[in-house]
Amino acid sequence: MDASERTKYKLAEAVKDLMAETAVDRITVKQIVERCGLTRQTFYRNFKDKYDLVNWYFDKLAIVSFKQMGVSLTLKEGLIKKFEFIKGERHFFTAAFKSEDHNSLLQHDYEFIYRFYTDIIKKKIQKEISPDIRFLLEMYCRGSIYMTVQWVTQGMKRSTGEMADLLIRALPPELAKLLKDL
Repeated sequence: MDASERTKYKLAEAVKDLMAETAVDRITVKQIVERCGLTRQTFYRNFKDKYDLVNWYFDKLAIVSFKQMGVSLTLKEGLIKKFEFIKGERHFFTAAFKSEDHNSLLQHDYEFIYRFYTDIIKKKIQKEISPDIRFLLEMYCRGSIYMTVQWVTQGMKRSTGEMADLLIRALPPELAKLLKDL
């Protein structure tokens, strides 16, 4: 890991610590840099704002759980892995999903997951995705993120396997067919 990456992780750890005590929307860049002993200039060399930092950290976590889906993991295995990572970072995700800013993790997660599934489907069908499938995919991604947020913010009462099963069962049939046999 290079120096820039270590700096980003240091900032991420600071914001994670702060998120355990304070809502994301109330955390300031000043608090983040004071917590980790860096300067504001260092922060802004790496991130445009605190939401950019939160989203960067999310990407690092999500990539670990999703990069094998479609390669060596089934859809269910990939979803379980995602939920296990979320559970392992419970404080981060609980705080991050409560933010209502337009740059929040909620929107970023939607864009990430929509792009991820779009890429898988395009690769599988070897052509552009029809407008109807795009509509179903957008609806499914928004719904699955909403239910994930509910799961996180309401105490993660269902197991990761149950969550994965429910999200798979919620797939519209046309999407289920396209995402089957990843």
